[in-house]
Amino acid sequence: MVADEQRGRTARRVVTVLAVAALLPMLYLPGRAHDFFDLKIYMRAMDWWSAGHPLYDYVQPDRVQGALYFTYPPFAALLLRPFAALPLGATVTIFTALTLLGVLVTTWWLVRPLIARHGLPRVFTTTVAVLLVLAVESTRETITFGQINMLLVVLILADLLFAVPEGRRWAGVGVGLATALKLFPGIFLVYLLAARRWRAAVVAGATAAVATGIAAAVAPADSWRFWTHELWATDRVGRTDYTGNQSLYGLLSRFTTPQLPPRPLWLLLVAAIAGYGLWRAARAARAGDPLTGLTLTGLVGALISPITWTHHIYWFIPAVVVLVDAGLSADPGPAGTRRRGRSYGLAALTTAVIVVGVVTFADWGVAPRRTDDPVEFLLRNAYVLLGLLLLATLPIRDRARDLPPGG
Repeated sequence: MVADEQRGRTARRVVTVLAVAALLPMLYLPGRAHDFFDLKIYMRAMDWWSAGHPLYDYVQPDRVQGALYFTYPPFAALLLRPFAALPLGATVTIFTALTLLGVLVTTWWLVRPLIARHGLPRVFTTTVAVLLVLAVESTRETITFGQINMLLVVLILADLLFAVPEGRRWAGVGVGLATALKLFPGIFLVYLLAARRWRAAVVAGATAAVATGIAAAVAPADSWRFWTHELWATDRVGRTDYTGNQSLYGLLSRFTTPQLPPRPLWLLLVAAIAGYGLWRAARAARAGDPLTGLTLTGLVGALISPITWTHHIYWFIPAVVVLVDAGLSADPGPAGTRRRGRSYGLAALTTAVIVVGVVTFADWGVAPRRTDDPVEFLLRNAYVLLGLLLLATLPIRDRARDLPPGG
């Protein structure tokens, strides 16, 4: 009887893995049209720069956005420039392999505490989790566009899940490097300040400053131009009303297009969302729940940034882990049953939204659309609305229930 039950469990696990794996080709098929579009822009910009032209003079015509530019800070350009010496196919292979490795490593970091806390089957849980992360739209877009997002995620998670909670001397370096590569991770430096991790915040700021200084020493003219002009030139990042922009500013832009949203209204909402979200994130950090803290911070960053493309929003993935953990940790009894149901329900909703996505299977374009259709409103702003929901409802776990992030 025991052997039969074991074989039955094994068969169900195999079927589950095969079912999730079978989704991937269908989900990735539309992404073939991207053809590593962003990575090709990076490499063309590096060729342009290597030929002696000013880096931020590079422009590529585009039928949707009008024109595309290199918009990353100079430190990112320094790291990308060596790839210009490689054949494009080799660069694509390297970026894809590094992204896949990043998915494997970060997913293991997320699920390992759950496996230890709740006695989950290690191989099965990790395999299903990796496949689901690969199925999520942000991962698909990162891979098929050739983006660098997983590098940033690795740096941030290594810092905030391990180095900072464990008080390592190098705590803050990951956040600092990520911020020097792309401005979005700077929100995690603010999180360190809000959580009163003073030393880590200073290290993060110093690391970002040193990396930026190195870039300025190598490319002074380009660095001066970026920090004094290009950083503030919002027209370089594309149309804000495009559905792929899943920030609060993008939602407002889809109401006011072709005009831009009223800046005072946006700034008021940004202040409210940032204040509330970082307050909850700091509470989580002080309660010994770094995963919830960094997840809330990532959601705040995605909401308040003027531009948040779909491939930027990794932070729904750790949110699902937090919700599943809360469900598994719920106490017996009616109250625990209700909590378990809410946690699992929200985890299922989040998973469904981020797997289906908002742009993969819908050609919204950038033309003004109806704003009085509630279904269209939900579909075109799904990530923004989901981010706001999670910001308010993501549970902060009790310190006594939590194991150290590595254990």
